[in-house]
Amino acid sequence: MDAEQRSPDERLDYTNDYYYNSNDSVDTDEVCDLGTVQFRLVLVPVFFSAVVIVSILGNILVMVLLAKYENLRSLTNALILNLAVSDLIFTVGLPFWAYYHLYGWNLGETACKIVSFIFYVGFYSSGILLILMTVHRYVSVMRPLSDLVTSRGYVGVLASVFIWTLGFLAALPALLFTSVNENMCEYADAYWKDFGIYQQNIMFLVTVVIFCFCYAQILCRLMHSRAQRRRHRTLKLISTLVMVFFVGWAPYNVLIFLRSVREIKDCEDYKRLGYAFYISRMLAYSHCCLNPVFYVFVGVKYKNHMKRMLRGWEGERDIDCLP
Repeated sequence: MDAEQRSPDERLDYTNDYYYNSNDSVDTDEVCDLGTVQFRLVLVPVFFSAVVIVSILGNILVMVLLAKYENLRSLTNALILNLAVSDLIFTVGLPFWAYYHLYGWNLGETACKIVSFIFYVGFYSSGILLILMTVHRYVSVMRPLSDLVTSRGYVGVLASVFIWTLGFLAALPALLFTSVNENMCEYADAYWKDFGIYQQNIMFLVTVVIFCFCYAQILCRLMHSRAQRRRHRTLKLISTLVMVFFVGWAPYNVLIFLRSVREIKDCEDYKRLGYAFYISRMLAYSHCCLNPVFYVFVGVKYKNHMKRMLRGWEGERDIDCLP
């Protein structure tokens, strides 16, 4: 079908997400592109590249600190370790999507399926982990003597098995039903495309409900705490976590839902929705490099681990410099 024969919805779908092929024979004017090409082909890949670098460095550092200084049999540490691994898996997919922005998908159908599957395993396992970490923090504050707080060993293993099983199952449709069509790596069937969108929306809504309930209860408990310094620090951390989560994921989920149900009326409508989608997705996907900062490095314990490790490196360097 020629570009001029496509409906506005089909035109948007033809160039949506990271599916635009800069080498395609279709002229950008013919597909209702009003200035978003440079944005997609330059800014988005550059942003993804920066996120990849920061995420790899940050999450590997988290794993090193955990292995070097922490007891991995602790449920808290097991969840943090799994989150770092999940974010790294999610990060693995980002360079492929950056490449996709520039050249379309020319890596074959097998690679399309594998990359999509790996990407969504990281995506869903990270979401599940944020839910479990929120619940664990809630139990730690509200019921500090609970067996869940003081648990060791097998509980962390069971939690890990649960997390990755759900993540694999949630990502399985991407492995089974994605294919390459006109240099686009996407769900071949409209049903599974909508299924993927609504599955992400449901994950977001469940997370919102759990976040709001758990953190509201924690805040109420902290307001009655006599430890002013601890209360101030915890309130600041919780406020930051909630704000970052909503700023990152709320616009993205609203927009992917709107794109699945809303009819694109004209080019101006396409342009507004397109820019909003690209920006919201960049914010959402940057979560993989923000998680180490807000869930680990804001803690005093991990700051001390960092200082200890740096002092160790400085000591080794001084020894090497001795005659």
